Amino acid sequence: MSTRTQTLDANSIGQTHEAASHAPLAPRKTFIAALATLGWLGGAALIQWWPSLDDWPHTRELLILEIALAIACALLVAGTVARTRLASKWIDAAPWLLALSIGITAWEAATAQLEWLPRPFFAPPQALIAVFFDDLPRLAASVGHSFVLLAYGYVLGALTGFAAGVSIGWSRAVGYWLHPVLRLIGPLPATAWLPLAFFFFPSSFSASVFLIALATAFPVTVLTWSGVAGVNKAFYDVARTLGAKPSFLILRVAIPAALPNVFVGLFMGLGASFSVLIVAEMMGVKAGLGWYLQWAQGWAAYSNMYAALLVMALMCSGLITLLFKVRDRVLSWQKGVLKW
Repeated sequence: MSTRTQTLDANSIGQTHEAASHAPLAPRKTFIAALATLGWLGGAALIQWWPSLDDWPHTRELLILEIALAIACALLVAGTVARTRLASKWIDAAPWLLALSIGITAWEAATAQLEWLPRPFFAPPQALIAVFFDDLPRLAASVGHSFVLLAYGYVLGALTGFAAGVSIGWSRAVGYWLHPVLRLIGPLPATAWLPLAFFFFPSSFSASVFLIALATAFPVTVLTWSGVAGVNKAFYDVARTLGAKPSFLILRVAIPAALPNVFVGLFMGLGASFSVLIVAEMMGVKAGLGWYLQWAQGWAAYSNMYAALLVMALMCSGLITLLFKVRDRVLSWQKGVLKW
């Protein structure tokens, strides 16, 4: 193929990509965004003109929030028609905006207007807003305490699991002694060690850190060990031919090649550590989201409990998203292979 032909093909491909980037967005999603606008306006109208059977606080704030979301959906429709970059980025969220508008409106009608769902187990959406307005200091303090506890336990468990995994994958002698212990203790749930942890450690905080670290260390150890043991032997042969020492083989060959497996272990460890965090805070720690959940349940404050569950979901999802950002930066050649 001549150079001229290759140049023409490259230009054709570039023009095709440029045309695709400037192609109009799908009219279907624009229509869905318009329906979402109507959905949020309908929810606001329901709050404004259909009186509830009880005087729920912060109903006005819910009304303002729904009007704001309706305006955001309308701006999304306008931006889609104008083919702006921001609209093209957020237009995929249109079906979710429509579904949320329908769900929250149905939730409001079934609880505040009709009271089909029994109280106090079910509360209207404005009850959750009231929690964030009236009980924000206690909820924020619980989030901060949980984050500190999770950070201590997760970092300690990740470092321990990484070191153990590299040692088992690299050294047969270390693997001979640690592998049976890992197979015996690793599969046990970390929460099974609660009685011993609270007995041997001087405080509930240190016991909780140990349990979170234990839950994190097992998946990180197994995946790191698998990554190190699965490195192509040819990499070591080439490095030895060039005069590499064992320390170079571990730090510059084995560990970089095992990093994709290491990050999978870190993701699994984060989910496991979050579960243990909540259980540990329910059992012995006098602060944190787990304690907040137990406190809300004890006082039958179910709206507070739902608010805490929402915060926990956002916190866990945010931490996983942050870890994915770190992975994409460290493993730039594998960016997009794993998605969240």
